[in-house]
Amino acid sequence: MKNKAMISQWKRTTQNNYGVPTLALVKGKGLVVTDADGKTYLDFLGGIATNILGHAHPAIVKAVSKQISVLGHVSNFYAHPNALALADKLISMTGDKSARVFFCQSGAEANEAALKLSRRTGRVRIVAARGAFHGRTMGALSLTGQPAKREPFVPLLKGIKHVAFGDINAMRRAINKKTAMVILEPIMGEAGVIVPPADYLAEVRQLCDAAGALLVIDAVQTGMGRTGDWFGYEYSGIKPDVITVAKGLGGGLPLGAMIALGKAAEIFKAGDHGSTFGGNPVTTAAGLAAINVIERDSLMKKAVKFHEHILTEVALIPGVKQVRGAGLLIGIELEKPNANEIAQAMMDAGVLVNAANASTIRIAPALIVTQAHIDKFIATFRKVLTDGN
Repeated sequence: MKNKAMISQWKRTTQNNYGVPTLALVKGKGLVVTDADGKTYLDFLGGIATNILGHAHPAIVKAVSKQISVLGHVSNFYAHPNALALADKLISMTGDKSARVFFCQSGAEANEAALKLSRRTGRVRIVAARGAFHGRTMGALSLTGQPAKREPFVPLLKGIKHVAFGDINAMRRAINKKTAMVILEPIMGEAGVIVPPADYLAEVRQLCDAAGALLVIDAVQTGMGRTGDWFGYEYSGIKPDVITVAKGLGGGLPLGAMIALGKAAEIFKAGDHGSTFGGNPVTTAAGLAAINVIERDSLMKKAVKFHEHILTEVALIPGVKQVRGAGLLIGIELEKPNANEIAQAMMDAGVLVNAANASTIRIAPALIVTQAHIDKFIATFRKVLTDGN
């Protein structure tokens, strides 16, 4: 089937919650994907920060193929080696032996788990950020600070206060002794890759400690080494009470986790929460393989190095107002509100990016990106912006 036929089938069979795509992808290798008409594209979106090792990475293919031939799925009535090994690995990545892991399938589910955990404190009030994205299920949507996504589904959960991201005075006014948790992304991804002041997370940590509130770090988009650290908050020196992670955790397969640390790790009791597919043997095999490759090939160091190069080169392109982010999560703010047109022109030119909002292009390439890939992206972006302006 060609693109046109597949898009026609999409319209005929699929609900309209995503709108209608303009492209049908049928295969991928590394950072290169191929559409149904045989045209290739450089993938600089990576499944929205999900394909952490690109497409069809040999280590993930091997791990998944081996596991599915041995044991496909067991319910959470039983333990199995991969979930135990991955839980141990995630605990070591936090640097805190008190940490305990709950596995699920997505970032929204991980944030739902954090929400339920906070309710077990006996408090119900929550503070989140305007512009934040924490998922689209009803609880996670209640945490999400984007009115366009929230308003069609009101009433949502009560007691949630959204304040300006990065504004510590607004956070100080919002947190009190009735606050169950504060949830923040280290860098707001869906809002346009927004970076807070350097001391913001540390100051929020102090406010949470004073009020006895949980501090939840949503590392769904910043996690798995994308920013140059495992979760994206480490630069601040804080210890969160909860970390949520997904996207890159499964190396392209559906896998999420809610990691609770310290006293928060003791809150859930038997029967409080569950997930049928959480910690599945196949997805956790992929997660272990992904982490192994990231460590083996020093991909976090490469992410930091490539970040500086992209930042420097893209900032010099006429039509670019600002470049921000960390590691390989980068937002490019344009001088004109034409991000959708630029993203379409980039796709036409053979590079996939995302318009996070009207004036921001977001890129989140796989950590296996090479200098040649980056040079191609920059050259294409420069040409598209020049032609578009």
